[in-house]
Amino acid sequence: MKHSYTYTVASNHSSERFHGLNVLFAGESQTKPGHKVGPKVYDYYLMHYILSGSGTFTVDETAYELKAGDTFLIEPEQLIRYTSSDAEPWMYRWIAFEGNEADKLLESCGFRGSNRVLRQEADRRTRVLYRHVYQSLREGGAMAAVEAAGYLQLLFSAYGSKAAGLEGSVERSENGGETLVRQVTHYLSAQFAMPVSIEQMAETLGYNRAYLSRVFKRATGMTPITFLLRLRIDKARLLLRERPALTVEQIAASVGIPDALYFSKQFKRIYEQSPSSYRRDVLQ
Repeated sequence: MKHSYTYTVASNHSSERFHGLNVLFAGESQTKPGHKVGPKVYDYYLMHYILSGSGTFTVDETAYELKAGDTFLIEPEQLIRYTSSDAEPWMYRWIAFEGNEADKLLESCGFRGSNRVLRQEADRRTRVLYRHVYQSLREGGAMAAVEAAGYLQLLFSAYGSKAAGLEGSVERSENGGETLVRQVTHYLSAQFAMPVSIEQMAETLGYNRAYLSRVFKRATGMTPITFLLRLRIDKARLLLRERPALTVEQIAASVGIPDALYFSKQFKRIYEQSPSSYRRDVLQ
């Protein structure tokens, strides 16, 4: 099969550089059979997403055979080489970037330790986000650099979501629910002041509600609902001590319990005194 060689690239022409994350250029290429790059080093990050074909990426003398859906990352000053297959040469999109937030963002995507390859199912969203980064730079304009960096962050988010799903399926079977408990605890700690639905939380975290409640109770000794109530009451106890200008009703509402009578009843059940009595005791 004959493959027509193509190469397109768009660069960031802005003189302003953002220290957090800055896209330098982006592009797409249908490589020639046996197309080879390196051995060489770059002084920026360069990330490739393979649209079709196959080839080999080598870093630190470790060779990876890569195909459509795979991503490989080149770090600054890292000696690498990569070669397209003779029979089915790569077609890929790439983004070059820099910034002091890059390491943390890449780690959240799954590029951890010495891992510089992500093997994930090919999907339209990833392809489109690479394209958006390129188009932002190609079309230019006063905010092109900001727009390109924004699309790159969305791309990191897409990678991270897929990586979390893959790791979660392994961790759930290996660590007896530690990941689930950590996720639930974090979710409820962040959302306690809002109207929290356990069903919605389970859906957001990717669990069946009954399974989530069962595993969480086995690990903590309480259901997610009980944990949430205790969390709210403990937050209220802190406010009673530190915010004397707030009424009991205002504190109850602030921790996600709009019914002040219900709040007082639950507070007394847990701490064996009313919120008002507790406040008087600690402020004497």
